[in-house]
Amino acid sequence: MSARKRGPLTGPNPVDRGKPGSKIHALSDRAGLPLAVGVSAANTHDHHALKPLVKAIPAVRSRRGPRRTRPTKLHADKAYDATELRGWLRQRGIAPRIARKGIESSDKLGKHRWVIERSIAWLFGYRRLTIRYERHAHLFCAFLTLAAVLTCYKKLAKAK
Repeated sequence: MSARKRGPLTGPNPVDRGKPGSKIHALSDRAGLPLAVGVSAANTHDHHALKPLVKAIPAVRSRRGPRRTRPTKLHADKAYDATELRGWLRQRGIAPRIARKGIESSDKLGKHRWVIERSIAWLFGYRRLTIRYERHAHLFCAFLTLAAVLTCYKKLAKAK
């Protein structure tokens, strides 16, 4: 019912009394610039969004040698802990730094986690993204991508 009423990529939010909602996923570099963003329903598990985000990373021009198309390491929290994802990342040559459920505490991720939390806060600084008004998922994804582009532009123009 919620998908018909609120549009695609919505689902009952497990935290907010079952209200239909969406979840924003972001992948950023070490400086916090969003490289890839995505949207999923609020009731889908986080590890389903990791593969499309990694595949969406654009090629990065390096000072010497060929373009780099993948990162060397990927830091993620416990929600992305799945053996299938760890194997997939290793096949692509990416070292997974994902906290394991029940083994590692999330305190160790604090120095890396604040970077992505800050990036998501930058994206939510745009009022259009705090509450989803669009029924069509492609429009919400477009606004999210536009927010990521504007964030990158602001941060890179400031660095010059």
